[in-house]
Amino acid sequence: MRPWIAIVGELFEGERIETRVSQRYVDAVERAGGVPFVVAYSAAADSAALHEELLERADGFLFSGGDDFDTARLGLGPTHAAAKPVSARKQDFDVALARRALAGGVPTLGICYGMQLLALAEGGTLHQHLPDDRPGAQAHAGGVRHPVRVRAATKLRLITGAAVLQVVSRHHQAIERVGPAWIVSATDAEDLIEAIERADHPFALGVQWHPELATDPAQARLFVALVEAARVHALARTSGSVGR
Repeated sequence: MRPWIAIVGELFEGERIETRVSQRYVDAVERAGGVPFVVAYSAAADSAALHEELLERADGFLFSGGDDFDTARLGLGPTHAAAKPVSARKQDFDVALARRALAGGVPTLGICYGMQLLALAEGGTLHQHLPDDRPGAQAHAGGVRHPVRVRAATKLRLITGAAVLQVVSRHHQAIERVGPAWIVSATDAEDLIEAIERADHPFALGVQWHPELATDPAQARLFVALVEAARVHALARTSGSVGR
């Protein structure tokens, strides 16, 4: 049984309104044995009904990379001048869907913006602009490659089998602190948070870097782990042992 993985991509609202997902995410899910499908953003003011349908149909979620957060809208202070916030419709949709997926025990992987989303949805705080918030820190934007240190006794270490990963980063915002449900599972050499996970969840994990851009088999195992957790979730739901 190939589980269905819902990929939550980017929403562009200009002359044309488009939902976009990088083919690299699609390819990574397919190589891992999943069936990817793209989540379209609802035009409804209240997307709760669509969220409920997605939770009924998706076996797992992948929240992709994207732009920045409107921290004022999240109650986290004024939005930095250097930020390029996603639209209010996307941010509200993403936050609500992430909360419901996590509460429902649905396997969930967040990448870059997606990791920040998972943290912010459950009590995390944000560095709005690097290096302003961490003067002198190494660059993380523009596809820079750098090592991250994976902490022992974490799901991330178990999945990748690596104490150190060489990763590709494309971000200028980062998680400052996580909420009480989350633990930090990787950092860079300067202790910037690079990965988070929930120990009490079947599979809830976020990485700040872009594993879909890596050639390292250890990072490909993140997608395999998501798909395998989604398979277990789907089978449990079919047997009636998972309730909504």
